[in-house]
Amino acid sequence: MTGAKEALLPELRLGYLKIFAALAFASGIIAWWIVLTSESRRVAQEESNRQTNLLQREIVLHRQTDAELQRARQVAEQANQAKSRYITGISHELRTPLNSILGYAQLLDNDPAIPENRHQSIRVIRRSGEHLLSLIEGTLDIARIEGGKLTFDLKLVRFPEFIQQLVSMFELQARNKGISFSYELRGELPKVVRIDQKRLSQILINILGNAVKFTRQGGVSFKVHYAREMLNISIEDTGPGIEQAEIEQIFEPFARGSAAANSSIGGTGLGLTISKMLTELMGGQLSVSSTPGQGSKFGIRLFLSQVRVAEDIETASMPMPVAYQGQRRRILVVDNEQVDRELLLNILQPLGFEMAEAANGQECLQVYNEFKPDIILMDLAMPVMDGWEASYMIRKVHQSDVPIAIVSANAFDKGLENTAGIPASDFIVKPVNVMELLTWIGEQLSLEWISGVLPTEAPALPAASLTLPAKAERDELMALIKVGYVRGITRKLDEIGEDGQYEIFVAAMRKLSQQFELDAMQKMLEEVNDGV
Repeated sequence: MTGAKEALLPELRLGYLKIFAALAFASGIIAWWIVLTSESRRVAQEESNRQTNLLQREIVLHRQTDAELQRARQVAEQANQAKSRYITGISHELRTPLNSILGYAQLLDNDPAIPENRHQSIRVIRRSGEHLLSLIEGTLDIARIEGGKLTFDLKLVRFPEFIQQLVSMFELQARNKGISFSYELRGELPKVVRIDQKRLSQILINILGNAVKFTRQGGVSFKVHYAREMLNISIEDTGPGIEQAEIEQIFEPFARGSAAANSSIGGTGLGLTISKMLTELMGGQLSVSSTPGQGSKFGIRLFLSQVRVAEDIETASMPMPVAYQGQRRRILVVDNEQVDRELLLNILQPLGFEMAEAANGQECLQVYNEFKPDIILMDLAMPVMDGWEASYMIRKVHQSDVPIAIVSANAFDKGLENTAGIPASDFIVKPVNVMELLTWIGEQLSLEWISGVLPTEAPALPAASLTLPAKAERDELMALIKVGYVRGITRKLDEIGEDGQYEIFVAAMRKLSQQFELDAMQKMLEEVNDGV
């Protein structure tokens, strides 16, 4: 028994050793697994922390970038607003003197009493003023387009007549320059289309004008193709051409190609910029290809739908009227600038209108109650009370529907919503186009204009009862008549009329002065001086 136990003991020890070894091995594996798991967890945690830090840093950087972008956007908006304010302000300041220059130039150019050699000088003044006006309009158009404030005035237009007017205009310019101008029509033009005639004219006149202006030899071709309501226009010239590197540059504001810059031909550098912008806004395309030394080719592709209408469309321009038929109408001119009021008076008073003036909105309301005008021509920027407020008071407080035309140099205000409810069609931008003004007045009052020349004979003065002022007074009056200074003539007649003995003479002269018949006044004075 004892032997058996002794024999079993080594086996038990071996079993225990095996169990111990197995447990030790398992414990080692478990310990190593725990160590590996802990290390992996630590590494994973460190990596997670690192990624979290990177994400937090990226978020901070994004916030900084967004803040910088916001500041940059605010700076850009402020700069854009400052630019718009500057353009608006400088436009107003330039339009104010231009209003007088171009207004009187139009009056003088339509005066048959002025000798033809003087008309040439007047036309030079008028063209120079219109060139400056085109520069202002171009700058304003770019500002409107960039600010999203440009609107199109779509009207029915007789398209063949429109194209023919352009052809006639540039045929004459080309002939005077000694180059050829060819017009080629493919297909049939629609009789009537609906389009902004002014903007389409702006595009074509800019490009055709450049082609004729820069071409010295050869000629210009103007090709028009209309099919499936798509208008394709090609304008090709044999001018100096454009360098390839300058193709994109020529569409930048105030940029001119080297051929233009090296020539003595003037220009603003805005024509092509505006043409491209307007074409794209109208849903079209403007392309250009050029070979230096051989010429350039501009292509315009524009959707143009045909309109089938039965009513007649007026295309003939109205001749300058000299009077109107019917009862005498009253017009109130409201403007803080005396020279601008005088211009409108000098335009309208000779036509037979009874005129009144006001220097601001508050004065306008006072004069309105007494004068009861048929039409009001209202400026905007005025002291005490501006034109918008005065118009609102007339419409809403006085409950009057008297036609009001805004006559202002604030071109940006045209088409804006206003409390008086005055539409863009009743907004006339300075410098005033005389025919545009008269057309608007005629439509509002349903006037029948009288065109031509109204002969005026100098009234015969009853010599027996006539007492004449002194020769010095008559000579001074004659000098004022010869220079056409109507205001000075009126003041001089008032001065002479203070002496009642010259009543007949002053009454006759004043009647002619009110009708702006300066030639008749001069003739009457000459006859009086000859008879003395």
